[in-house]
Amino acid sequence: MQKPKNSTVIKDLVLIGGGHSHVAVLKRFGMKPIAGLQITLISRDVHTPYSGMLPGYIAGHYSFDESHIDLQPLARFAGARLFHVRASALDLENKYVLCGDRPPVHYDVLSINTGSTPSFTEVPGSREHTLGVKPIHRFLRGWDAIMDEVLTRKGDYQIAVVGAGAGGVEVALSTQFHLHKLLHQRGLPVDKLRFHIICSNGTVLPTHNPSVQHRFMRILTERQITIHKACMVMEADAHTLQLDSGNSLHADATIWATHASAPTWYRESGLAVDERGFIQVNSSLQSVSHGDVFAAGDIAAVTDYPRPKSGVFAVRQGKPLYRNLRRALENRRLKEHVPQISFLSLVSTGNKYAVASRGALATEGAWVWKLKDLIDRRFMHKYNRLPEMQEKHDDLVDSRLASRDTLEEISAIAMRCGGCGAKIGSNVLSRVINQLSPYLREDVLLGLDAPDDAAAVTVPPGKVQVQSVDYFRAFIDDPFVFGQVTANHSLSDVFAMGAEAQAAMAIATIPYGKENVVEQQLLQIMDGAVRVLDQHKAALVGGHSSEGAELAFGLSVTGLIEKERLLAKGGMQVDDVIIITKPVGTGTLFAAEMRGKAKGRWIVDAIDCMLVSNHLAAQCLYKYDVHACTDITGFGVLGHLLEMVRAAQLDITIDLNVLPVLDGAAETIEMGIFSSLQPSNVRLRRAVKNPQEATQHPHYPLLFDPQTSGGLLATLPGRHADACIAELHDLGYRHACIVGQVKPQSDMLESVHINLDQPR
Repeated sequence: MQKPKNSTVIKDLVLIGGGHSHVAVLKRFGMKPIAGLQITLISRDVHTPYSGMLPGYIAGHYSFDESHIDLQPLARFAGARLFHVRASALDLENKYVLCGDRPPVHYDVLSINTGSTPSFTEVPGSREHTLGVKPIHRFLRGWDAIMDEVLTRKGDYQIAVVGAGAGGVEVALSTQFHLHKLLHQRGLPVDKLRFHIICSNGTVLPTHNPSVQHRFMRILTERQITIHKACMVMEADAHTLQLDSGNSLHADATIWATHASAPTWYRESGLAVDERGFIQVNSSLQSVSHGDVFAAGDIAAVTDYPRPKSGVFAVRQGKPLYRNLRRALENRRLKEHVPQISFLSLVSTGNKYAVASRGALATEGAWVWKLKDLIDRRFMHKYNRLPEMQEKHDDLVDSRLASRDTLEEISAIAMRCGGCGAKIGSNVLSRVINQLSPYLREDVLLGLDAPDDAAAVTVPPGKVQVQSVDYFRAFIDDPFVFGQVTANHSLSDVFAMGAEAQAAMAIATIPYGKENVVEQQLLQIMDGAVRVLDQHKAALVGGHSSEGAELAFGLSVTGLIEKERLLAKGGMQVDDVIIITKPVGTGTLFAAEMRGKAKGRWIVDAIDCMLVSNHLAAQCLYKYDVHACTDITGFGVLGHLLEMVRAAQLDITIDLNVLPVLDGAAETIEMGIFSSLQPSNVRLRRAVKNPQEATQHPHYPLLFDPQTSGGLLATLPGRHADACIAELHDLGYRHACIVGQVKPQSDMLESVHINLDQPR
């Protein structure tokens, strides 16, 4: 059900935002893919909250995973690339999405489903001094801070909610319920907490029928929440709301839940928008100004059938959006979608109780909340429990899914030559190189600025040149990030030897595709790599690029160091402490990600860790008289330790209790998910002195886990250990720790003892 790895790419579908409509689009493309289509999801978040369960999450009824859709496995299921970045503008003429300080992303068809935020523009101080209910990730961070403050405050605490629609009322009741529960658990008085709702209308829930309004007025009164009717906030500061009546309201925290607003960059990019900034679309969810752009959910304003901003409509738009995106990609006529007028509304009260309405009818009760819970869980089940991954081996377009022109185009692209005929065209290569800004060094005689048959660099007097090369298949969907990670990984060998980076040559294999697709892929990956090289003052001096079945990339790196300062693996000494600078677990995590079994936040954390350079860590270790050092890569912690042990002919003791582990790695190991290189690494277990004891420890398999852009393993005198660790933490290596000690050689010859005595 995934897009095959060797599928020739001829069209780009880009989705901005992981909203309710887009998750449905991804699921459907996963079930029925189009060969030759590359899907890219650009999303600020990798876990998208389901609006129907958000009040229950705030109230404490649902866990984070129960109430959020994990976009990482969903994108993997759909065969889509997930770019964890925020879109910031559009180049509609050239068909690019701009994403901050990185190369733009090309599209043939674009869809936008980013949701909305409360409007702050009318009230001075509201943006700076209040907590908006959207974007959700920001609200949840602020909500955590409010909970901490309420529980630690000795005196009274007042919370104001500005906005009395369904969102504002649900947030008020849910936050009150959760805070009361926490106060009860700690034996603190609940009457210290006061809630206010600022209602600009004469009643709450103004878009619902009178019966619903009366019910919630009663419920809010019973819950002792003060309602300020027909009241407007004119100005907000840190602790005071100025009202239009001339009065002021003290609020220790203010939650902003007013009417929805849209980001300004849609209008600024040139899309047709309504008076409030929402993207105007027709009944096919297609932009009225740009036929290759679609929009759905809160961010869209359907000109023919205006409806209120509600998650109900975003969910219902998923299927017709998918259908019309597919038709647009296949150059077929779009279909009209007419949204329903009457729908079932379920509004919760925070305490596993809810009010239901449809049209003029309304009812309430605990049974309504159970019904809502059942509906919400069924919805989440569709996206958090995906069918098992199956590789689709046919790499040609299914004739049922593409036009004749597309078939002819993909056939021409697929008939590629080998040998030098597989090289990327000179025009593409020249355009990419012209967009890069490689670091310029005086010791580079011939490089990219003066291309020749080979690069030429000089070695300064008194220094030696160290060289290393790394090259591997892409394991990250985002080529820009993959380029960054590969550059960090490749430079680590040089840093581990105490050297400074000098120059690099790139080796890139780009999947078959149309010329502009190949160019985009090459630019993304090279730009990511060059930024890391530039950061370390290493010049990109040349390389080789070709087309192939899969994206792959590598760098040959040279560094410089004084001969007498050269650091090797075999310098460890008895009583040295063993330091590791980064947590381990990338092998098992990305093996799990390929199978759709890793949570998105685990992969985000792992990538963030891989993007941390080892340069400053190496400098710090050198400062504290490091004796031996290596970087942790494919052979895993144990494999690289054994290289050091054998070179020094000593023994070591390793404490698995303190081994730093990436979030989620223990869970994926427990699932039995390992890297394909793990079995080969496990053969090194014969060097372990106490294998029967060691294998019982849950972290034991992680000793064999191959790492990409892993940390450094180093040994240094014990007297410097505390100072070195403290400085590493200050430099940002927060997981750096002592994991073992060097011992005299035993009768077992170059062995490792696994220490299990210390508590975790």
